[in-house]
Amino acid sequence: MRRTGMARLIAGFLLLAFAKSAAAATALDASPFQDWAAVVVAGDWHAHSGGPSEAFDNARRDVSQTLERAGFRPANLRQYSVRPERYKDTRPEKSDLPTIYNGLVDLTSRTQAGCLFYLSSHGAPDGAVVDDKILPPGVLDAMLNKTCGARPTVVVISACFSGVFVPTLARNNRMILTAARPDRTSFGCGEADKYPYFDDCFLQSMKGAHDFPGLGRAVQACVARKEIETNARPPSEPQLFVGGTLKPILPLLAFINPTGG
Repeated sequence: MRRTGMARLIAGFLLLAFAKSAAAATALDASPFQDWAAVVVAGDWHAHSGGPSEAFDNARRDVSQTLERAGFRPANLRQYSVRPERYKDTRPEKSDLPTIYNGLVDLTSRTQAGCLFYLSSHGAPDGAVVDDKILPPGVLDAMLNKTCGARPTVVVISACFSGVFVPTLARNNRMILTAARPDRTSFGCGEADKYPYFDDCFLQSMKGAHDFPGLGRAVQACVARKEIETNARPPSEPQLFVGGTLKPILPLLAFINPTGG
């Protein structure tokens, strides 16, 4: 009887695990983002002091996980790191522009819906850092034009001065969310920071977000609160642009389970 009872208990646990797995697969199949191409890039590994920092790679890892929970298919999402050999668990590729571009080419060749480009790094008035180079707005615009084309495209740039990307990237089929105005720094890039402020707010805001425009507004409010609480000045003022074609569409594309609960 004891063996029979134990067998039934094990069978019950296995059945429950299978049911949860099947439910997760069904939810992913129902996600509007299952056929999107997505790349998440950590563009540097230095703190603002010049010392080492895990902040950008922490953001890369956890933003990727959160996007997968929200409905992005893991097979269609690639991660990039300046030091990929350090992260055997997530197996990112090397953060350099040709590799990232080739990844976008491959991903968009086997997906049909939208695109997401997320970069967490340092920034400058002329662009964002990717390894030892600057990614200018014009180069990113050309990369997205050649790969994502007219597809719905969400671009998130977490970096100082990242508002500089908005005028060049602004198109009817794109949403752009940046960590700062073109003339402002962002915060949270120290050696002891887990995430930059903006990435931290992105992750926190995903917990209650329904869609990308709502998420963008929540991130803006979160960053403002965090900077007031920590007396970070002047305020970075994250920028949000939603193209005219996307305005009626994005609210219909709902996240399925951003918290993973």
